[in-house]
Amino acid sequence: MSSRMETRETTGTWTLDPAHTTVGFSAKHMMFTTVRGRFNQASGRLTVDPAAPEGASLEVEIDAASIDTGVGPRDDHLRSTEFLDVEKHPKLHFRVRRVDGPRLDEGAELRLVGDLTIRDVTREVALDVLYEGKGKDPWGGERMGFTATARIDRRDFGLTWNQALETGGVLVSNEVKIEILAQLQKAAERQAA
Repeated sequence: MSSRMETRETTGTWTLDPAHTTVGFSAKHMMFTTVRGRFNQASGRLTVDPAAPEGASLEVEIDAASIDTGVGPRDDHLRSTEFLDVEKHPKLHFRVRRVDGPRLDEGAELRLVGDLTIRDVTREVALDVLYEGKGKDPWGGERMGFTATARIDRRDFGLTWNQALETGGVLVSNEVKIEILAQLQKAAERQAA
């Protein structure tokens, strides 16, 4: 993680607030309609230490079975062996290896480069991130927000199921767009006894 990212205010450990975070995706259906979905269960942890920036880390874990496109039979198909195979591969993982960008000032644009694992296949993925800002919640806690986007080719992760269309093209696009709207809360520091 680049030392340019850290500021004194962001030092410490931050956890993903699942109630205020959306892990979404979209893909084309029949080449001309966009289908959107999300994963309803995700957890994550960001640790920032300006004294040792190379030790900073971000890890996110997503429950594959929590996939939700709003259509039950489609969601069941996405959970099946033809797509996510959630029985064998219940989690998706993302671990950041590098952060490129400025200090965390509101509106800063960053690039997170890390390893995304789906169905036990790991590929490098770059997320374009907008730092939305930081503030205190009504209970005195600290929060910060990010928006992140990426594009992946699902075939890179073994998600190859498709059907050819009579008119040309395929039923499901290979490109999947990812959009993450994340809110993190600072973990409470332990009091000395």
